[in-house]
Amino acid sequence: MLKSETGQLYLAFTDDVIEGPKLCRILIATVASPRLCHDGEARLNMPLSPIIRPARHCVNCDLRSMRMFCSLDDEALADFELIGVSTTLPRGATLFLENAPSQAVYVVCTGQVKLSCTSKDGRTLILKIAMPGDILGLGAVISGSKYEVTAETVQPSEVKSIRRDEFLSFLKKHGDASLHAAKALSEEYKAAFYDARRLALSGSTAGRLAAVLLDWGRAESCGKSEMRFTMALTHEELANLVGCSRETMTRMLGRFKREKLIQIHGVSILILSPEKLERISV
Repeated sequence: MLKSETGQLYLAFTDDVIEGPKLCRILIATVASPRLCHDGEARLNMPLSPIIRPARHCVNCDLRSMRMFCSLDDEALADFELIGVSTTLPRGATLFLENAPSQAVYVVCTGQVKLSCTSKDGRTLILKIAMPGDILGLGAVISGSKYEVTAETVQPSEVKSIRRDEFLSFLKKHGDASLHAAKALSEEYKAAFYDARRLALSGSTAGRLAAVLLDWGRAESCGKSEMRFTMALTHEELANLVGCSRETMTRMLGRFKREKLIQIHGVSILILSPEKLERISV
């Protein structure tokens, strides 16, 4: 049973789906409320219709070799598929809130998740857009501390949530998984350092934007030559991430289009000249 912020109750259930030899758990919710709280934590900022989809198997995932934590050995991977719940969420679903107690980790299987923090006077800073294969809340769950950021989907996403006790037991059983978790935390640290360096030391908005577009293109391409991705952020949100005004962001995107560095069709962006963007980003 799920409870909205207005106190109304809605039916939710975990459906067991047989796919091949494996049993998958999928969370399905039927709600009419514009905001929804699940176990006092996850919130949906828009109505969620019933969605039933088989959970994506890690063993068949194209991103395994591209993401640090997901590249587990066969035994650990088999156990990893048995824990947690796969949930299909709409745009605007909040996975966890900044300074809330850490109750679970979240693996992004499809879609994109915005990570942000908020100051005391209400200003919000977008820190990162998490891509498929990223694991969210890892540091907070391992250390037993509060979540450092707020995580919100920016497009329909499939996310696997794993309770803290389940996840820690899994790490305790599989030493290889513990090592991968440590490496994933190291990657988070390096990414945070790189982002801070880009914002503080990059001499131009064009350079910062070029670096962000290249990061997203590489993450979505999964090693393929074509670098195409979905731009789920508004110009204002992208400007917040890059560190400029919305007007400047609109001008920069227009410039990149005119110079044939990128191609934009709706929300789809194709990087035409990664080499030139690389030189701009330096």
